[in-house]
Amino acid sequence: MSLPALARSPRRWLALAALTLSVLIVGLDGTIINVALPTLAGELHADSAQLQWIGGGYLLTLSVAMLPVGLLGDRYGHKRLLLGGIGLFALASLGGAFAGSPATVIVARAVLGLGAAAIMPLSMAILPRVFAKDELPRAIAVWTAATALGMPVGPLVGGWLLDHFHWSSIFLFNVPVAALAMLAGLWLLPSDGKHERTVPFDALGAVLSALGITALVYGTILIPQDGWTDPAVLGTLTAAAALLTAFVVRERRLAHPLVDLKLFTDRRFLWGTLIAVFVNFAVMGILFVVPQYLQAVLGNDSFATGIRVLPLIGGLMAAATASEALVPRLGARTVIPFGMLVLAAGTALGARTDGSDGYGFTALWLALTGLGFGLAVVPATSLVMGSLTADHAGSGTSLLETVQQLGSVLGVAGLGSLLGYGYLDRIRTDGLPAGAADAARDSVSGADAVARQLHDAGLTASAHEAFVHGMNLVLMACGAMSLFAAVLAALFLPGRSAAATAVAAPDVPRTVADAAPQQAESVA
Repeated sequence: MSLPALARSPRRWLALAALTLSVLIVGLDGTIINVALPTLAGELHADSAQLQWIGGGYLLTLSVAMLPVGLLGDRYGHKRLLLGGIGLFALASLGGAFAGSPATVIVARAVLGLGAAAIMPLSMAILPRVFAKDELPRAIAVWTAATALGMPVGPLVGGWLLDHFHWSSIFLFNVPVAALAMLAGLWLLPSDGKHERTVPFDALGAVLSALGITALVYGTILIPQDGWTDPAVLGTLTAAAALLTAFVVRERRLAHPLVDLKLFTDRRFLWGTLIAVFVNFAVMGILFVVPQYLQAVLGNDSFATGIRVLPLIGGLMAAATASEALVPRLGARTVIPFGMLVLAAGTALGARTDGSDGYGFTALWLALTGLGFGLAVVPATSLVMGSLTADHAGSGTSLLETVQQLGSVLGVAGLGSLLGYGYLDRIRTDGLPAGAADAARDSVSGADAVARQLHDAGLTASAHEAFVHGMNLVLMACGAMSLFAAVLAALFLPGRSAAATAVAAPDVPRTVADAAPQQAESVA
């Protein structure tokens, strides 16, 4: 059984660095814009709706484009489309840097999302062509850490750039990084070889999925502002359900679908994907509330907040090393539920946070949740990768990433509503003027601003206590979801021998050796 072309070459780690560099800038760009929104509002006179689309346009195009991009990668070459996505990302960053109006920034952010949609799934699909079966879990762990690291570090980088340079620097920052990733990819990544291009493309399926995902993401974006019961939200989410149902029905009937739903008949793909969704739901909830807690309650700036979230990444990397040794011995059916239990324990510990607790306690439970995150998500992702053949590597990873992305969007919306409920339930604004009371009830940062103006220490204490209460509710929900996922994993994941084999020896050799036994893979 032949090995991937770089399996024993030191260049494989440089190739991994190129892939992780590309996904790191995707994660950074998802959150770096958040700290720049007030600046863009002042410099470009952007209104609240335009600011919402500057942030949401990226998320929308990223979610919509991943499914067709994965199939196109399978058809025309993963490396080819990945490098095209990185190049598009760099060009869109240049366009954003020189934008002179909110509309131009929105377009640039949307094109950035298109580039990211190619980078995320295709960079993962290339991993099995670079690493042998024994090293693939470690590579997946590093790739996962890079995607997770980008989210908390984005505000850190953005805050530093805005403190020292013009707002355009948050876009220009991407250009040299993307250029380096592209050059490294050209030199290091395995070539695509020949691909069959005669299979028809499901254009109607692409339209249905795009419209359905657009409606789902757009309706979810409206939830924090308008609430779950608003007619526009309900109508948009109902339309999303109808469109996505029509998409699934169509895909099941086609000989050459946009998404091969038969992948879900493989227990490794089905339960690996579901576990990854549950894990990401919990981690996205943590990354949603913790930076706000570190800034609003503990008083850190953006840079310090990014640094203080890093224990979660440290826990993830420690778990990656541990899972590499544990899964072959114990099996994924043991390691993944244990990881979910550790994740649940970390969030349960975090849910005991008190307004008087300092950062040391937060660092402890963040490290514990990172450990559980790594122990669960790395073997789960390896299971998914082990179920994919060469012909479905791009579309399979695109499906995994799309489902995770949509689960994260819905999770943040639901957890955001829970946070708001807990905050409003505890904050006390009695005796404040109507405008001041509304501002204080709108957010903890608004309450802090009102308290500073009125020199009201009691309002500050009330707002901080209310936010901690809401955060604890979110962490309890994340813990409950993790426990539920642990039970599902213990019951339904493949048994020890099958799971361990799938993780340790994914179905990758077919993608290199069996797909082209007569032609050794070359390195471009």
